[in-house]
Amino acid sequence: MYDLNKYQTFAPQMKKKIEILSPAKNLIQGMAAINAGADAVYIGAPQFGARSNATNSIEDIAELVKYAHLFKAQVFVVVNTILYDYELADVKKMIYELYDIGVDALIVQDMAIMEMDLPPIVIHASTQANNRDPKHVKFLKDAGMKRVVLARELNLDQIKEISNATDVELEFFVSGALCVSFSGNCYMSVANGERSANRGSCAQNCRLPYTLIDGNGKTLISNSHLLSIKDLDLSDKLPELIEAGITSFKIEGRLKDMVYVKNNTSYLRKKLDAFLENNDTYQKASSGKTHYNFEAEMDRSFNRGYTNYFVDKRTDKIGSWESPKSQGQLIGKLVETKANGYVIENYNKLNNGDGLYFINENNEPDGMQVNVINNNIVVPNSFKEIKPGTMIYRNSDAEFNRLVEREDSAIRKISVKLKFTETIDGFQLLAIDEDGHESVSSFLAEKEVAKNSESTIPNIKKNLSKTGNTPFIVDDIEIEFSQNWFLPISKINEIRRVVLEQLIDIRVKGYQRREIEIKKTDHPYPVSKLDFTYNVSNQLARAFYTRHGVTEMEKAFELQWDPGKSRVMTTKYCVKYECGKCWRYNKDTMGEKLVEPLTLKHGENEYKLKFNCKPCEMEIWEKEAELTFENDED
Repeated sequence: MYDLNKYQTFAPQMKKKIEILSPAKNLIQGMAAINAGADAVYIGAPQFGARSNATNSIEDIAELVKYAHLFKAQVFVVVNTILYDYELADVKKMIYELYDIGVDALIVQDMAIMEMDLPPIVIHASTQANNRDPKHVKFLKDAGMKRVVLARELNLDQIKEISNATDVELEFFVSGALCVSFSGNCYMSVANGERSANRGSCAQNCRLPYTLIDGNGKTLISNSHLLSIKDLDLSDKLPELIEAGITSFKIEGRLKDMVYVKNNTSYLRKKLDAFLENNDTYQKASSGKTHYNFEAEMDRSFNRGYTNYFVDKRTDKIGSWESPKSQGQLIGKLVETKANGYVIENYNKLNNGDGLYFINENNEPDGMQVNVINNNIVVPNSFKEIKPGTMIYRNSDAEFNRLVEREDSAIRKISVKLKFTETIDGFQLLAIDEDGHESVSSFLAEKEVAKNSESTIPNIKKNLSKTGNTPFIVDDIEIEFSQNWFLPISKINEIRRVVLEQLIDIRVKGYQRREIEIKKTDHPYPVSKLDFTYNVSNQLARAFYTRHGVTEMEKAFELQWDPGKSRVMTTKYCVKYECGKCWRYNKDTMGEKLVEPLTLKHGENEYKLKFNCKPCEMEIWEKEAELTFENDED
């Protein structure tokens, strides 16, 4: 009866899909991320996730899955702690529940999960699985992993090398807080208080203030956040990362607030869409388009200042030594102090209720709140002495927060075309969405020609286009009538409602989840001996590595910690480089060498620093450890 090909103009070409992956603390934030343009979200399970304060019920995850699949977006569930033997049965049971509700993939670090008899659910290797080199990543792919979340410390050349070695999907963090340690290799929490980061309870020791002491006992730097680093922003690197082989851009932040999730997702969505527009090779990974009622800006989210980390290799300093708290958006210099307030450059950017951040004369982070702005005077809620020339930042934008928190600040709509026609005994409405899904409904009616000679079609189109709170937006309407039929508006509204409700069910039920059966393999692991940093904490993980040729395995740190004598961190971040004392990068300007070993001290806790210059890494050891220091500076 109809030429359906005429309406199926949305069929996508076979292009490589590129994804924005957003964090979801809970169901509400997960739905907000989808609305803001996420192609996928990752969310914590009821337990066994590396953020113990971001767990979710099976019921809430099921609701999120249904909502995401409406837009052909995916839901990944994080099950990325190390596991103990007594927990394995519960983990397996939970995975079956997650599979049954339609979850698209699990993100895991413990290889015990690869040993379990599981449903055909897709498995991703968490960044905590230490995914730094081609051989390791290829091994994981050959073991059945469909995606690998790469270590944040990698540069573009290393990413390309990994991509050339295997065709596994590659995911990379591009926004949010950075772990100063190699992911999965931080043991400071458990060493200082038995709170294991690998068990979801990181105490964030890296964000504490430390004093730096040289080998002669001389204090070099006092009470500074020497292990705290800036936040990541690779939004300007998306094309280069795609070229290097990344297909999923991940936003850190399962503990962040709604404004952070919506703002960062929206900003990256616009950046990626600009690259994908009219691109013959790559395409968006989900359906629908987001309509924004705010202008996303990364520096309006929680941030400690931004860095591109090591993606361009070691370049600028990346420390955030003044404070681990949010710095926010630069406003301008404080020009002058008045009796009741301050003259600040660009004061017109500020609003009542904004939070301000600055470094005071004692070189300490400080802040206050804007009470009111009178003419050009910023009046605070509490007056503080601030030196002229001090840089003023806004780390809480009251008006922006209110705007973004609104439900209608980001609205996602799926395009549909409608065709309304007459039948022998009534009328019919056909809807075809941008993915080619079809919904049709009809009603019986005695046909009546309109008494007024004016065409009824414009009014019918007007009412058919009113999609309201549905997830659809009408791109085109075609009406084919043999005569100028009169129709009650109630009938038009009812058939539109029925067709669009049907289309929602058709899209959700028609969603095709990728399913992969894990088959046990015995291809060799890249190394035969594993130290504690491989986090082997149960018998199934041991069986996995043994089958793949590993002959020696240390227990996980949590099971064999030697108090006071352990290496608690390995990092690409380097205190000597940050101090301008690196022999490789600062050779011509460094002046006198530092006397080693360097020590970090916080309260009663002391740590020795060891610098491995050939791989360009720094190790942090507890104070009683006996270290050998080789001269590898030549």
